[in-house]
Amino acid sequence: MSEVEGGLDEPTELQPDQGALALADPETDAWVQADWEAETARVLRKSRRLTDEDPDASVWDKLTRSTLDGIAVAPIGRPQDAEHLTAGVLRPSRTGGWDVRAHLGARSVPAKDANETLLVDLEGGVTSLWLRVDASTDLDAVLKGVYLDLAPVVLEAPREPGAGVAAAQAFLAHLEATTPAPGTNLGVDALAPAADLVAVARLALDAGVLGIVVDATTVHDRGASDAQDLAYALAVGVRALRVLTAAEADGGAGLDLATAAGLLEFRIAVTDEQFPSIAKLRAARRLWARVLELSGGAGGVEQRQHAVTSRPMTSRFDPYVNMLRTTVAAFAAGVGGADSVTVLPFDAPLGRPEVLGRRVARNISHLLIDEAHLGKVGDIAGGAYAVERLTDDLAVAAWSVFTETDGEDDLDAAFAPLVDATVAAREKQVATRRRPLTGLSEFPNLAEELPERVRDADWHAEWDAVRPYGASFEALRDTPADRPAFLATVGTVATHTARATFATNLLAAGGVAVEPAGATDDAEALAAAYEAAVGTHGPLPVVVLAGADATYGAWGAEAAAALRAAGARHVVIAGKQTDYADDACAMGVDALAFLGRTRAALGQALGQESQA
Repeated sequence: MSEVEGGLDEPTELQPDQGALALADPETDAWVQADWEAETARVLRKSRRLTDEDPDASVWDKLTRSTLDGIAVAPIGRPQDAEHLTAGVLRPSRTGGWDVRAHLGARSVPAKDANETLLVDLEGGVTSLWLRVDASTDLDAVLKGVYLDLAPVVLEAPREPGAGVAAAQAFLAHLEATTPAPGTNLGVDALAPAADLVAVARLALDAGVLGIVVDATTVHDRGASDAQDLAYALAVGVRALRVLTAAEADGGAGLDLATAAGLLEFRIAVTDEQFPSIAKLRAARRLWARVLELSGGAGGVEQRQHAVTSRPMTSRFDPYVNMLRTTVAAFAAGVGGADSVTVLPFDAPLGRPEVLGRRVARNISHLLIDEAHLGKVGDIAGGAYAVERLTDDLAVAAWSVFTETDGEDDLDAAFAPLVDATVAAREKQVATRRRPLTGLSEFPNLAEELPERVRDADWHAEWDAVRPYGASFEALRDTPADRPAFLATVGTVATHTARATFATNLLAAGGVAVEPAGATDDAEALAAAYEAAVGTHGPLPVVVLAGADATYGAWGAEAAAALRAAGARHVVIAGKQTDYADDACAMGVDALAFLGRTRAALGQALGQESQA
């Protein structure tokens, strides 16, 4: 196999839709755009995001956001967005609905239980199985009663030397004379030792099945961006092709490029950011076609895609929100053209998923296929200006990362600093709640009772390497404060509700409950409410003033002084910082830093009181 050189801006016959999309009538388009700008600007002025002096065209700057790869995502698409694209997009080959693939870790579950779980999934409409196995897995017992000529099985074995070969041999022995269903994959990891790749490739060719999985979810689980996910998939896939086509492979009989490429399946994560996820799958097909072309050509070999809903986007807290996240991600996978889709159960972050989680997971795909009819159109997003632009930008960004890392001996180490930088950028957005996490950083419920799930060795093997997007907030929730903060609501309910609600949700995100004062009309009443709360809970060293600016101006300083005289040690104001408060919280605050300061003040003050 030749070295991968070249760029995405060079012509290729593998991309049939190359070229700009047809533009609408310029005059009509100009009128529609100006009309949209005017109406949108009117709404933004009403919400004070634009001033009367700002031109209507400012809405583009206000509403355009940037991904972690620095790609601009406009609020709507325009014909000019699709002009001068470097190339078109390969349409997905899938027709109709996608393969609904259930996942099961079968390493630490009794074989009988694993078998019952798989049979329930299959009876519930699952069409293929993804099994995490190792040398201890009894495949005869696990797959008892599974019609392997109808339901493809994709194995996942450890990356250690010999593990993938042993799993493949055990599965083929179980097959005996059964003709495996199309899509069956012996599943050796593309980063496994070269000898294992070659051995499993030969077994796969003899059995007429796929043999190798390029798993980009591993780097995604550590926090990679979309472009980094794609670049990692390309680099790992190219490594596998080089091993399989090398002259020394199998004693000097390396595979031809098309045969080697035909053994691969790509596993790619999709998130609840639907448009980037749609573009991600579309860009992946184009990128892989470009790799094959630059490697000597493998006409007719299409990238087989297995989309998996993102692990790090899910949360252990308020886990039922995960149903919404995975539904959006599955929608994006279907629209993006994935061949197979695995929806991970909503309770997977808590431990081994139970019956309800698995049933909801498979039914999400059924609803999208059978009720929403997403499989009726081959490329739903094709021709959408915004998606075409985003696909192109993402492909270019991924290609740049790929060319920087291609050929590295240790791809995980090569990607580590890139991923670390992405994690830091995402963490800043999460901390300031510019990237809100419902049920965690927004609208948390401190009184919720989490469902209990078993965390066995197989679960740990899958989830210990995952870095959740809300990990910092989850850590705070894991160790909640042992007493509340006093919510010093100043003024009437109508005047203090907005800021009281904001402060309550912010503190709850850090595991801090509040004891509200209720409506108060002066500092004396507020101090009396505080003393009553202390009588119930004991010392309450942290208080949070919450009210309207006018009320603060009238008696905010007096309120703070009265609370300090009553025993408060740390005064926070909801709103702008003042000289009579120790801290402040408002929209845009670094929530994690604020919560850290507040919890530290709470702990320090309690410690001082106990010493006294």
